[in-house]
Amino acid sequence: MHSSSKERRTMRPHQITSMWLSLQRSENLVRQAETTRLQAETDNPLDFFRNILNFEPTSYQKELTQLFLNNQFVAARWCRQSGKSHTVSALLLWYALTHPDSYIGIVGPSLRQAKFVIRRITQFTRKLPPDTCNKPLRTLLRFTNGSQIEAFPNSPETIRGPSLNIVYCDEMSFLPNDQEMYDAILFTLGTTNGKFICTSTPWSTDSLFYKIINHKDYQDFAKHHATWQQAVEPHGPLKRNILEKIQKQFAEDPWRWKREMEADWAEDETVWLTQSLITKCIDGTLELHPFDSIKRGKFHAGLDLGKHQDYSVLVVTEETEARQLLRHWKVFPLGTKYGTVIGYIKSLTDRWRYFERIRVDVTGVGEYIVEDMKNAGIENVEPITFTATRKQELASLLKQRMLDDNYKFPFTELRLSPTVLRSYVGELNTERFTLRKDGTIGFSHPQGQHDDTFWSTCLAVSCSVKLSPEPYLMVTPQK
Repeated sequence: MHSSSKERRTMRPHQITSMWLSLQRSENLVRQAETTRLQAETDNPLDFFRNILNFEPTSYQKELTQLFLNNQFVAARWCRQSGKSHTVSALLLWYALTHPDSYIGIVGPSLRQAKFVIRRITQFTRKLPPDTCNKPLRTLLRFTNGSQIEAFPNSPETIRGPSLNIVYCDEMSFLPNDQEMYDAILFTLGTTNGKFICTSTPWSTDSLFYKIINHKDYQDFAKHHATWQQAVEPHGPLKRNILEKIQKQFAEDPWRWKREMEADWAEDETVWLTQSLITKCIDGTLELHPFDSIKRGKFHAGLDLGKHQDYSVLVVTEETEARQLLRHWKVFPLGTKYGTVIGYIKSLTDRWRYFERIRVDVTGVGEYIVEDMKNAGIENVEPITFTATRKQELASLLKQRMLDDNYKFPFTELRLSPTVLRSYVGELNTERFTLRKDGTIGFSHPQGQHDDTFWSTCLAVSCSVKLSPEPYLMVTPQK
């Protein structure tokens, strides 16, 4: 042992160089072997999925892959949890690797949604040889063969500039400016004769995605449909226990089940905010402010409190000269203590300095929660009790703001658990209404779903106006 240590200490420079070159040759041989294997497995995208990305495509994923190979325009309406983004991300990566110097664009209802796809592709690149892809960025992937994949904002002006070989549009049903975006996308593909692929779960029948699937004017699109029956295990990624939970959640909302799990169009006529109205108010250029950011503005907040069966939800809007904008949306886990909620709001108001008004639903909770907030140093807190007339006033105000195009929000989702995905757009579409005999409006939501985001939004949007006084009964003694 002593002798070998001495030998290492007395190695000549040329011996060190020789050892280094030997190691380099070994690493190069390994790298060449990985590259050769990659080349051998990329001729067929399905082999690439299996042998490089390590996932076995389902029958409907194979069908979509074949449509992608054989057609210039492809539209897929798949149910939730069926692997839309997963499959298309793998296809885009395969195309980038097998078509050097290709330029692939990704768009969606928001830049945030497009970046989700980039994130999925980035995860796949970790299975590739290390010198295949340069250091990934949040919106851009560059490959050593000259190809690149980029996420673009939801803006016709931005995407119209480059010449693209493929454009992927994720959740196309939710694009508020879908026709403008589609026209701009066609220009980007004009010089390359490139491909366009769009996927979505159905939403409004006013959308371009609906026309692509249903109208004869779009016969040049290859169309694919996958429902929960195809996606459930063992034939797909949808777990049976998750499917059972979703069925329970949607038991009183067959329209949502039809949209999200059967991938077909449906809407309850008694919804307060229609799909087309909600889509109109989506702003693809907006981004929510993170909790730890430092912001300045004219902020309002609405807080709907829950605990064990309902969630506590905070919505923060910013009032600008033109309109109100959604800036923050927080859904607290079930069972979160009110003290934790107060602490979160206190930290947020400290960072953003000043909230013009914070309206809190104290129905069933009591006004002590407002006192606790004030004692914590939170200013401008106002308790609101949800009576029938107050609910009608708040809901009508939100609806009118949206009809007047005065409330805007991004397309955003929150993953609370493997079985709970909260969509802000979907939450606004939850509330139902009925006309009562006395002329008032009654509000409700399907059992198993939640309207806390809807009412916290109503509270936040209402902060810019003075609410009408609640009627009360006065007894006047007779003379």
